[in-house]
Amino acid sequence: MEKKPRKNRGLGRGLSALMADVSTDSAEAETATAAVPEHVLPIEALEPNPDQPRKDFSQEALQDLAASIREKGVIQPLIVRRSPRDGDRYEIVAGERRWRAAQIAQLHEIPVLLREFDDSEVLEIAIIENVQRADLNPIEEALGYRQLTERFGHTQERLAQALGKSRSHIANVMRLLQLPDEVQGYLRNGRLSAGHARALITAEAPADLARQVISKGLSVRETEALATRSTNPKGSGRKKLGRHSEKDADTRALESDLSANLRMKVSIEHLDVDGSGRMVIQYRSLDQLDALCQRLSAGPLDELP
Repeated sequence: MEKKPRKNRGLGRGLSALMADVSTDSAEAETATAAVPEHVLPIEALEPNPDQPRKDFSQEALQDLAASIREKGVIQPLIVRRSPRDGDRYEIVAGERRWRAAQIAQLHEIPVLLREFDDSEVLEIAIIENVQRADLNPIEEALGYRQLTERFGHTQERLAQALGKSRSHIANVMRLLQLPDEVQGYLRNGRLSAGHARALITAEAPADLARQVISKGLSVRETEALATRSTNPKGSGRKKLGRHSEKDADTRALESDLSANLRMKVSIEHLDVDGSGRMVIQYRSLDQLDALCQRLSAGPLDELP
């Protein structure tokens, strides 16, 4: 019997189950209202998720959390599933930071909530948990949003509703991924703020300008002025399409929604003069191009204004 294709869950069981159960896994979570644990497991029976997007854990923060755990215990239970590699062990779906801190605090048992999640849902949950963390740098946050939109088909609007963030915030953070790797590196290590980086997105040579901003200690406003001068140094002449102004949040959100629906990168660029512009769809293979052509040919286009 042929298997039916699995339906797109949208914001499905992974997110809906976790929004009620999972804290932001921050130090403050240890003082939050606790969920009632379903099980208490030996700490050595748990193992981290090998596909956990977050690889680096601050040792100082872990020590602080361990001190809290020694005093109050693990208040917020971890979310686990049975390990797909060993039926006698349990894989951490959410709460690896608490598990690590509990080991430092020399606990022997830890409270958990046991859930049944497949591999795709586990990855989705791990990303959602991470983008809610307060200590993420802007690039880590942007990569999390991009995975949720491109891999799982979530739109920016639905993510904003579920995660308690504005749609424009998610759109603005994701735009940072348009910057060169060098500039993204400055964001990762804190040498540039997100405000500085946003000002450089439309610049002709953002990496060169970023080095100037850092060396001169420029403010965000000074960075915006520097980026404007670099784009149009003489203050005259015809402005390039898409380079003359910042895209508004609605345009960026529309780009993201179309990208999520088409599973291809979509860029929309407006002209100031008469409201015209262009939309660019980037495909990664001939198969994608063929699928796009089929979708565009599915209905009549003669009703367009």
